[in-house]
Amino acid sequence: MGVLVVSYPAEPGNRFDPDYYLTTHLPLVEQHWGGKGMTGARPLIGGAGPAGRLAAMVLIDFAPGTAIDALLGDLASAPVFADVANFTDIAPVAHIFPDA
Repeated sequence: MGVLVVSYPAEPGNRFDPDYYLTTHLPLVEQHWGGKGMTGARPLIGGAGPAGRLAAMVLIDFAPGTAIDALLGDLASAPVFADVANFTDIAPVAHIFPDA
């Protein structure tokens, strides 16, 4: 199983709408990636650690053998990335774990 981890590191004054993220953005992600190997998503809203505060983090699970990096570069993923501005002004940080 592969995992894509996307985090939104927050600074004071950042905008992040958790309701939109959970009720609109994540279903959009599933709509575009569900047929391309995505098997589930585990969102975490708010949190803090030694490196600072996170507005959110999501672990998106993919079936074994899914080329996550190719999916991120696929033009069919454009609506997912375009929607980010609708719920936050934070630049997301992505990490790919192909064999998690």
